[in-house]
Amino acid sequence: MDGQKRIQSALISVFHKDGLEPLVRELDRLGVHLYSTGGTQEFIQKSGLPVTPVEDLTTYPSILGGRVKTLHPKVFGGILGRRGLATDVAQLEEYDIPPIDLVIVDLYPFEATVASGGSEEDIIEKIDIGGISLIRAAAKNHADVVIIASMAQYADLLHLLKEQNGSTDAAQRRAFAKAAFAVSSHYDGAIYSWFAKGQGDLRLSAGPTTVLRYGENPHQMGAFHGDLSGMFEQLNGKELSYNNLLDLDAAVELIDDLGTIKGVPFAILKHNNACGAAVRPTVREAWDAALAGDPVSAFGGVLITTACIDKATAEAIDPLFFEIIAAPDYEADALAVLMKKKNRMILKRTGSPRPSVKVRTALNGILSEHADHVVPSIASMCTATSMAPTEREVSDMVFATILVKHTKSNAIVLAKNDQLLASGTGQTSRVDALQQAIAKAGKFNFDLNGAVMASDAFFPFPDCVEIAHQAGITAVVHPGGSIRDQDSIDYCNAHGMAMCITGNRHFKH
Repeated sequence: MDGQKRIQSALISVFHKDGLEPLVRELDRLGVHLYSTGGTQEFIQKSGLPVTPVEDLTTYPSILGGRVKTLHPKVFGGILGRRGLATDVAQLEEYDIPPIDLVIVDLYPFEATVASGGSEEDIIEKIDIGGISLIRAAAKNHADVVIIASMAQYADLLHLLKEQNGSTDAAQRRAFAKAAFAVSSHYDGAIYSWFAKGQGDLRLSAGPTTVLRYGENPHQMGAFHGDLSGMFEQLNGKELSYNNLLDLDAAVELIDDLGTIKGVPFAILKHNNACGAAVRPTVREAWDAALAGDPVSAFGGVLITTACIDKATAEAIDPLFFEIIAAPDYEADALAVLMKKKNRMILKRTGSPRPSVKVRTALNGILSEHADHVVPSIASMCTATSMAPTEREVSDMVFATILVKHTKSNAIVLAKNDQLLASGTGQTSRVDALQQAIAKAGKFNFDLNGAVMASDAFFPFPDCVEIAHQAGITAVVHPGGSIRDQDSIDYCNAHGMAMCITGNRHFKH
């Protein structure tokens, strides 16, 4: 193998010790001289293995409460010294600096400390200095040095050591260096984001990359950048595709908002839009009502709820062909029913904070915006008409506004009794979206008398409220903001309809 080099010395300084013991035992078996610091040194010593404290190498103790341990020429010289350059070799010998062939680092858990709500002092102390410097130095000198920058790579290195008897080749060292710079850039991006608090330049680093079967279409390459295991545990089925992930993202955003309504929400999505949704006292009732919204479009859909799936619900769902089901948990006998079909993707939601910033490419750059975290509620329903909506209508307005927020614009949602009756999605005209929704409700024999209508944006003319009134709808909700708002309000007043204005537009493109 090209550039073959045998590891003879290693510096190990890690935060997480999980999985480390087999690795250090293999290094010891291979006769590798181990250097270490602090808690890692104690861990190795307790494993009964010989290790040289870094303090013995540098002749300086760890100082400033552990902030300075490895920042010393005898450490960085041993890492950065070029073995094939005579002047470097001579200087290493002159200053009695031993070469270091392997560096194993696992950085302080900065992101986890932020996510746990740590104090500013705690967060600052989790900004790793020595570790990140070791990573960069070893990765820079990958021609001679192996860098392991994350505990996720312990097993890979252990396998390599056993297979190649402690040696690595140039391609392998370069691959480890590439992974190391991915770790360091992500780490620095997380620190920057914490300091910026959404007010600075965009820094993108989402974590590990998973290559997908293909992109939106089979002729396109696709990949997911991030740790999906932080949100879901996959219990069954094939690998998630690019389109599956888009639908799942839309499903999670919708169900989290619906989860603010009293009861159990259930939603069915196709192409990022809800084709069925309902809130009911039990998960089985919620499923039945959601499916009734559009049993045709539900075919091949994504199913999601906030409740544990029981056997009765699983048996009701089972006859339907669907791609994904996501829930916080499943009863054992429910899983037995759902897992009969091996390709069904069954996901258990484990929870993870969602990004606060959304990004997408546009032209020759990237657009970013804060995520739409405004959740419609009873408090946001401001009556604009002389007739106030009933308590039932207000509840349905909240439900419908949540749904329209998560529907492609231009969007109209028709709802009654916390059930989606129909929606008009992605239309170039709001009138077209409404007419599409009315036609669809009629197709599935829904009675629109007493239903509510929600719009993602204001009504520029009173035509929509007029069409809604003729269909039997008794209450409407929209953001308001048109110079012609009063025209729609006047029509509602003249025809006994209630209208609420929220003040929050929810375009979704």
